[in-house]
Amino acid sequence: MTDLVNSVMLAAASAGSLAFGVLAAYAVLRTGFALMRPQRQDVVLKARTRVARV
Repeated sequence: MTDLVNSVMLAAASAGSLAFGVLAAYAVLRTGFALMRPQRQDVVLKARTRVARV
C-alpha cells in the first residue's frame, strides 16, 4: 500500500511540476512578445467639419 501511495504522490508531483513549467514558460514568452510589440505613437489629426448637402 505504501508503494502505491508513493507512486501516486510521485505522479502528482511530476504532473504539477510539468504544469508549473508550462505556465511559467507561457508567462515569460507572453511578456517577451508584449515587450517586442511596436508601441503606438500618438498622431495629431486635423479635424474638419463637413456639412451634409441635402
